[in-house]
Amino acid sequence: MGSPDRRTGSHNKGREGEDVALKLIHLTDTHMVPKGRTLFGRDPRVPLDAAIADINAHQGDAELLVLTGDLTHWGAPKAFEHLAEALAPLTVPIRLLIGNHDDREAYRQAFPFEHFDSDGFAQSALDVSAGRFLFLDTVRDGSHAGIYCERRQRWLKEELERAAGRDTYLFMHHPPFITGLPAMDRIGLKNRDEFRAVVEPFRHQIRHLFFGHLHRPIAGSWLGIPMSTVRSMNHQTAFSLEDGTSIPGNFEPPAYCVVLIEADRVVVHFHDFLDRSERFFLDASPWNDDSREPG
Repeated sequence: MGSPDRRTGSHNKGREGEDVALKLIHLTDTHMVPKGRTLFGRDPRVPLDAAIADINAHQGDAELLVLTGDLTHWGAPKAFEHLAEALAPLTVPIRLLIGNHDDREAYRQAFPFEHFDSDGFAQSALDVSAGRFLFLDTVRDGSHAGIYCERRQRWLKEELERAAGRDTYLFMHHPPFITGLPAMDRIGLKNRDEFRAVVEPFRHQIRHLFFGHLHRPIAGSWLGIPMSTVRSMNHQTAFSLEDGTSIPGNFEPPAYCVVLIEADRVVVHFHDFLDRSERFFLDASPWNDDSREPG
């Protein structure tokens, strides 16, 4: 597995040969279980192995991969060990966040190279070629809902002040706003107003907010800050704006995001890496379906 602090030190090249300041991979909610176990009848290791193979083969020039929490499903030490084994072949540098399904101490034992703040929360800052990345810990022990306590708020405010004048990117597990998915909003970040009060004065320097937790492809903006998340590796939250007592699930295909960051744009590509449908050139269709311009 790539060292979490290894940097490429050079720009990537886009399709037309122009410089891309930073290529980022966003992957989330691996929900790993101990080896030999399944989750909802599936082995989370299988799609993760496929994602890593696809990233190594096609996105190996990425500067960083960020995995935004719910690394495991039950927080078991053996599940973290299984995840570490699965991530070992990854050639891209990586940063990990924890989510509501994770145990902070088991995470620390399995990934001692990861970073913690002075209060013991799994949060850190990283200077990259495109600016500054801030990785947040929104875990509330014993709850699937998130929290961002006063100590974490203080850390974030200090880091945002330290990054003044630089493009800043936030990564977290729980979204800090209402998404319109009632079942998931009930287990979102609980103290949204307090988090907003910390972030809002710095919103103009924050170029993007990446998060997990929802198991849905979602994009939009919050406080004028562009934001996005992506499907998980194992199982998804079915799309429903209707309220209910349980979270609806399904097996839509997993995905990861390829994010291209340049001075004038941030482009997020959602990649269904397991899609095996036939590929063809649109100007040379293999089907005779009278798709040519009528005479």
